Amino acid sequence: MSQFRVGLVGAGFIADTHAAVLKAQAGIELAAVADPALARAEALAEEWAIQAAFSNADDLIGKVDAAHVLVPPNLHRQVAEPLLRAGVHVLLEKPMAETPEDCAALQGAAEAGNAALQVNQNFPYHPAHARLKTALKANRIGPVRHVSLLYNMPLRQLDAGQLGHWMFAEPRNLLLEQAVHPLSQIDDILGPIIKLGAQPQPPRQAAEGIDLITGWLVSLQCERGTAQLQFALGETCPVWRLTAIGTDGQIEADLIHNRVTMETPGRWLDAVDSLVVGLQRARGLAADSVGGALAYAGSMTGLIPRSDPFFRSMQGSIGAFYRCLGAGGRPRGEQGARLVGVCNDAARRVNGPVAMPAPACPPPEAEYDVVLLGGTGFVGRHTLKAFLAAGKRVAVFARNIDNLPAPFHRPEVGVFRGSISDRQAVRDVVRRAPVTVNLAHGGGGATVAAIEAAMVGGAKLVAEECLAAGCRQLVFLSSIAALYLGEGKVSAETAPDADPDRRGDYARAKVLAERAMLTLHRESGLPVTILRPGVVLGQGTSPFHSGIGLYNRQGHCIGWNRGGNPLPLVLGSDVASAIVAACGNDATIGECLNIVGDVRLQAAEYTAELAAATGRPLAYHPQHAWQLQLEELSKWAVKRLGGRRVPVPSYRDLKSRGLSAAFDCSREHALLGWKPERDRARFLANAFEGFEQRPRHAG
Repeated sequence: MSQFRVGLVGAGFIADTHAAVLKAQAGIELAAVADPALARAEALAEEWAIQAAFSNADDLIGKVDAAHVLVPPNLHRQVAEPLLRAGVHVLLEKPMAETPEDCAALQGAAEAGNAALQVNQNFPYHPAHARLKTALKANRIGPVRHVSLLYNMPLRQLDAGQLGHWMFAEPRNLLLEQAVHPLSQIDDILGPIIKLGAQPQPPRQAAEGIDLITGWLVSLQCERGTAQLQFALGETCPVWRLTAIGTDGQIEADLIHNRVTMETPGRWLDAVDSLVVGLQRARGLAADSVGGALAYAGSMTGLIPRSDPFFRSMQGSIGAFYRCLGAGGRPRGEQGARLVGVCNDAARRVNGPVAMPAPACPPPEAEYDVVLLGGTGFVGRHTLKAFLAAGKRVAVFARNIDNLPAPFHRPEVGVFRGSISDRQAVRDVVRRAPVTVNLAHGGGGATVAAIEAAMVGGAKLVAEECLAAGCRQLVFLSSIAALYLGEGKVSAETAPDADPDRRGDYARAKVLAERAMLTLHRESGLPVTILRPGVVLGQGTSPFHSGIGLYNRQGHCIGWNRGGNPLPLVLGSDVASAIVAACGNDATIGECLNIVGDVRLQAAEYTAELAAATGRPLAYHPQHAWQLQLEELSKWAVKRLGGRRVPVPSYRDLKSRGLSAAFDCSREHALLGWKPERDRARFLANAFEGFEQRPRHAG
């Protein structure tokens, strides 16, 4: 293979996988990375020993031979077109672009620069799909007549209410973001799609005023046969199964479990043949399942390189691109352009729904009663409603302000885009109101230091700007995770965990953030109130909460302990009412208040109630804490054997996750005049709202 200097454009989540694949490729030099957030580019460069980091993709021109463009789809043309015209080969993450016109422009730029253009459609390289293709080439089932593909998958952003993501802006985008995966497999087996029929499911209500089409039934006539795609997102039972039906049998590829089975008629009588075929299918399933488990164990222990199906699919797609380049090939993204055309064609068959328009830009000198940082999340949405009900003018500050529900568009609300890591943006917004409520998480990171810098650094930055602006009060939303909850009693007088280094990264960061707030209160007079919500439930978040236990594919809740202790549950609406009650309440300044409701079910009780509300066969599995610790130590040992540097699991942190401590919230009730929901039936109805046994479609 020829030597290629390669650059990455975009340092987000998928960049790590691209870097890992490229580092293992012969003849590849990972030379540069570019991202508008230069610090993020520099962090990725340091992690993968990449030579240079830039803030602009154009800086790669002249320094690399090929670039992997990993930015959001709406930026693909803007970023890739100059690179292609300059002769830089481009591998685009899917989809190729938003429209056929954008695809044509990219292909024209590639032609003008004599550059290769390919889209990273990696799932035709999934091991199960590849084995199916091998069987087809060996003519094991005769000519393929039809392909049936069921794509029934969860969608993390939808479950988390992150509706500002590009994919939710209109029906076409969700198809471009997700449906291109199964469509690329159909295209790979049957050739280009000639004719299409698409029937969308009725829209589902994702938030107030926001409906989404998350399911489609698509019939396809392709160059070499017909196909049907059943496509559904936001589902709880992941199924991704492709069945190729030939003249002499069928082959089924299960992409979730990386299994392939085949059925072909034999020479026996029907009854015997059915037995033989069934046993052959069972043998194949058993062999694939055992092989998958052994590969996982080998990869975790370092006996074999990383071999999970997704990673292998990325290796296959990226490797094929560079083999093509090494052989002098100059692809022009033909398949990627075809799939964008199919998605646009399907989307034209429906009229909406479309995203809510962006809120109007507030006037430069607009003033408010309260500033809500991180106000577009689950608790933020409840808090905004509570402030509006109290007649307050609210400035909402968040990183993503696209596709917001109806309350954010009211005239008494001003919406500002920004991050709590941006000092100037924070400074501009906190000056607009006497009270600031900081709900912003601050983000995460790949290392303990990165998590601390984001969560603790962001909290300190906000506090410093509130001091500089002379704010009357800062309400900082922490979490009961900042406390040690493995035993004893907890009240407003309970200090943050005295041993944060023996806690998980999130809990440790919360402890350090609280300490920073209290230090600024003592030494600089920061008028801060710290609120620590418990396990927060309600409309807008999933009831399958990690505070209850570890929900394994939702059907099974693995308890953090035996499950006999009442859990510190609270509704999102009750957290919001506590926040509103704390604002402007001078008696709460300098206090650390635990926001835990009065309905406190045990984990097994909660799971049984959730099963009844959803009509699903959910099970709770109690565990001893020492059993879980043994499991964690076993995982740790396997990772260490594989050469991974990971800390020893903390038994203290594991016990704290069980939430065994008893909460006394009498001081919170007195200071705030707070009255959370006490009726068990009403509490559960609110906790499970949106997840009850009923259709999820709007209307």
